[in-house]
Amino acid sequence: MDLVLDLLATVSRWSRSNLSEIALALVGCALVLFGADIKGWLEGRLGGLAGALRVPFMALVCMVGSGAALIYATPWVVKGLSQFNNYSLAPVLLVVLVLIGVVADRR
Repeated sequence: MDLVLDLLATVSRWSRSNLSEIALALVGCALVLFGADIKGWLEGRLGGLAGALRVPFMALVCMVGSGAALIYATPWVVKGLSQFNNYSLAPVLLVVLVLIGVVADRR
C-alpha cells in the first residue's frame, strides 16, 4: 500500500509542476471536442447573413473565441486542479483523461 501511495504522490508532484501545461492541454481538448457543436450553433444563428459577411464573421468569432477560451479558461482549470492534494491529483487527472477519451470515442 505504501508503494501505491508513494507512486501517487510522485506522479501528483510531477503533475503539479506541469499543471499549467496540463490545463492548457485540457482546454485545447475541450475546444477540439466541442468546437464543432459551438460552430454549428453559431452558423445556425448567422444563417440569414450573406456569405460575404458570414465567412469573415465566423472566422473572427472562431479566432477570438478560441483564443479567449485558451487564455482565460486555462487559469481557472489550473486553480481548480491545484485544489487537489498530492494523493488525489494524479487519480483525478487519470479520470479526466479517460473521460476525454470516452467523449472523443463517441464522436
